[in-house]
Amino acid sequence: NQQLADMRHDINNHLALVLAAAEIIKKKPDALERMLATVAEQPAKITAATRKFSAEFEQTFGITRP
Repeated sequence: NQQLADMRHDINNHLALVLAAAEIIKKKPDALERMLATVAEQPAKITAATRKFSAEFEQTFGITRP
């Protein structure tokens, strides 16, 4: 349960960064280049958090993939 909570927290943090970057871009269009880097990093971080949780979940419950 704690690992699930941690994953949700991590993903919410990454999504919050995307939203914050969008708000900054709206208010300060000159920040676009800097904010694009932040936005572009988030999908990989979300994928990594999901994969980590999935691997731990599968290991805990003895789930094997064919």
